[in-house]
Amino acid sequence: MRDAFVAELSEIAAVDPSVMLITGDLGFGVLADFADRFPDQFINAGVAEQNMTGLAAGLALEGHKVFTYSIANFTTLRCLEQLRNDVCYHDADVTAVAVGGGFSYGQLGMSHFATEDLAILRALPGMTVVAPSDAWETRLLTRQMVARPGPKYLRLDKGRANLPVDEGDVTLGKVRKVRDGNDVTLITIGAILSEVLKAAAKLESEGINARILSVHTLKPLDAAPLVAAARETGAIVTIEEHNVVGGLGGAVAELLLSEGAMPTGWRTVGLADCYPTIVGDQDYLRAAYNMDSVAIAAAARAVLAR
Repeated sequence: MRDAFVAELSEIAAVDPSVMLITGDLGFGVLADFADRFPDQFINAGVAEQNMTGLAAGLALEGHKVFTYSIANFTTLRCLEQLRNDVCYHDADVTAVAVGGGFSYGQLGMSHFATEDLAILRALPGMTVVAPSDAWETRLLTRQMVARPGPKYLRLDKGRANLPVDEGDVTLGKVRKVRDGNDVTLITIGAILSEVLKAAAKLESEGINARILSVHTLKPLDAAPLVAAARETGAIVTIEEHNVVGGLGGAVAELLLSEGAMPTGWRTVGLADCYPTIVGDQDYLRAAYNMDSVAIAAAARAVLAR
């Protein structure tokens, strides 16, 4: 996803000199070509992410479309005050790009796990929150985000769902129906969609037909397909590589309650409101913290048993 983002931004920057990229002193391998091709549109702010975000806000207020780039927690939580006060309050056209969503940097420990970012960033007024599931989806959403003014968050993952390209089915702000089904709906965000697809295949072998909705845009949240899923399938399971508090599950629950679309059963699959204490690769940690395909299929069976 990271490489796809940089490739797409490079194509856009070649025809739009207002596009700028600021890094917090990382990504040299993947950003080297951008820096060489567009020296006037690239800044290395150093290991000073808060200053990077303030600089981005100032440039945006002067007419630039600015992207900040760092590891997930560094470009978001470390810069939260600057995102809130400088970017969002002034409705500045700044996109905070986070590489390493969820457990992507699994061997580096909880300081590098992005498991609270979706909840925190969606709480900022005016912030658009996006988390693609594939590299090709990243390219499409990057182009659409450039065209959308205002504060934005792009959460990139090391994993990918590996679904076939379908350019006509990816629109910023719209939920994507990946698979139809009438027994239960699996609602997910980001590249953990790969585990959801495997869980749906397991359930199908048991005679359970699962609908899959991919919420690549968490904010603004597309109400119609989520409300329809609750009314048509009844049983809902949300899945996210993120704390279960305040992220996708919280957003969907808030929406369904406000719309009077009460599911007959509900489960959230994600990090159980704790700090992970073990390390390992992304697949290992998904299994260890009960958010792999086995755990997702079990949650679907449990919600149907109600």
